[in-house]
Amino acid sequence: MSINIKSRDQLVGQQVPNVTFHTRVADSWKDVTTDELFKGKKVVVFALPGAFTPTCSSSHLPRYNELASAFKENGIDDILCVSVNDTFVMNAWAADEEAHNITMIPDGNCEFTRGMGMEVNEEAIGFGPRSWRYSMLVDDGKIVEAFIEPIKEGDPFEVSDADTMLKFVAPNWKPQESIAIFTKPGCPFCAKAKAALQEKGLAYEEIVLGKDASIVSVRAITGKVTAPQVFIGGKYIGGSEDLDAYLAKHA
Repeated sequence: MSINIKSRDQLVGQQVPNVTFHTRVADSWKDVTTDELFKGKKVVVFALPGAFTPTCSSSHLPRYNELASAFKENGIDDILCVSVNDTFVMNAWAADEEAHNITMIPDGNCEFTRGMGMEVNEEAIGFGPRSWRYSMLVDDGKIVEAFIEPIKEGDPFEVSDADTMLKFVAPNWKPQESIAIFTKPGCPFCAKAKAALQEKGLAYEEIVLGKDASIVSVRAITGKVTAPQVFIGGKYIGGSEDLDAYLAKHA
């Protein structure tokens, strides 16, 4: 397997490439420079092969989005997602993933990726030039640390994940257990449960019945037909009152 990318030692201590990104905001074009993104800021960057691709959509982007508040609490000003895609694709992907906490960077001309020494040729699968998967911590434009995926077959995803980066930024950080809540539109008990989680500063994924799942799914999983239904760390908690009792005991 012949891939020629820069190593961590070649990147750490270097400045990020000077690039202008062509982005689309609402109905207007807006050019964004690397100075605007990095100057005077502490920024986490994660780069990936492509929007809407499996690992990028199932794991890489969602976890950074989920942990954005933890990064902010530990001094990170912004989280950038870089991919060799155009701005329309990146905007559509962000909307599809509800990645409101991430700044999407469309490196459509591969200028930033090439300047980073992270360009790989993916013509064999019809992708053309793409970015190797990596993450880095950048302080005022200087690369402080980089986590570069090992060169091996397939699409390795071992070190550029959000948890690895957050543990570097904040060594004492402990991950929150994942929380999912089934809700129904207009349900006051659902609103109460979500407010209770927010009051404790707990991030959660909301699964809206009629949109993201059906009552059949809830009944199959919990044996219940009411909402909300809450799961924490793989454990079924129950409804709103059950959640209150759980939070009083554990959070």
